[in-house]
Amino acid sequence: MMQRELMSSQISKSRVASSFSRAAISYDGSAQLQRAVGDELLALCIAQMAKQAVAKEPLNILDLGCGTGYFSKKLHEQFLSADFLCLDIAQGMLEHAKEVRGSKPYQWICADAESLPLKASSVDILFSSLALQWCENLGQLFAEISRVLAPGGHAFLSSLGPNSLFELRESWALVDDNVHVNQFVAYQEMVDNLPLDLSVELVVERAHVLEYEKLNQLTSDLKNIGAHNMNAGKAKGLTGRQKIRQLKSNYEEYRQKNGKLPASYDVYYLCLKKQSN
Repeated sequence: MMQRELMSSQISKSRVASSFSRAAISYDGSAQLQRAVGDELLALCIAQMAKQAVAKEPLNILDLGCGTGYFSKKLHEQFLSADFLCLDIAQGMLEHAKEVRGSKPYQWICADAESLPLKASSVDILFSSLALQWCENLGQLFAEISRVLAPGGHAFLSSLGPNSLFELRESWALVDDNVHVNQFVAYQEMVDNLPLDLSVELVVERAHVLEYEKLNQLTSDLKNIGAHNMNAGKAKGLTGRQKIRQLKSNYEEYRQKNGKLPASYDVYYLCLKKQSN
């Protein structure tokens, strides 16, 4: 119970939904990290499924946290005969996705990942790239993933770890004591929340570093994809110019020999399998 309260205090789910909805149109133009991570997760998915001695292709695939449907389309290119359930908490994202991706074979669903409006054992493959970190209760999330996965089904997941954007977080820490950067959980906390019928088949931790000329390019990217500060306890009101100048000065300490400012991300890739009956 204490763990659930801690996680709920870190992420505001209503802020997640509204923020990503507002970012629907600008998202694809700034989602360089999301593209790189999603491509790696998709490659992992394809490789793992190729190893499975399964006679039939998956019938139902769930893209959990589908956003603009970019990877829903890529999944369809790999699994042409499957039906696709594309779910996101942000209605604005889904409206944009339906407009740019079309309808069939996709079913666009606005719902909470912690309360999936799907039948038990109805999903053969669950794909979720960089969406888990926006959930409040990992125990409930994984319980739902387990419930909807068919026996023998697989979940391919990517999520951000606690070292993500450490440069930005530490630069802010020298300015004030407010929470300015989203906080994410470590791998061990994730697996501690897995139900007994979900086993970890594969886990990979990888660092991704984006580079920018100026700090405002990073903060603009975060805003354009809807991933700016969504902590429930964030400070209210505008940040003063003096604090922004100090933040920029602090971040300059991380400028690299190539003249670029780094933005580091800690990414976990997981393949989970639902136990067969």
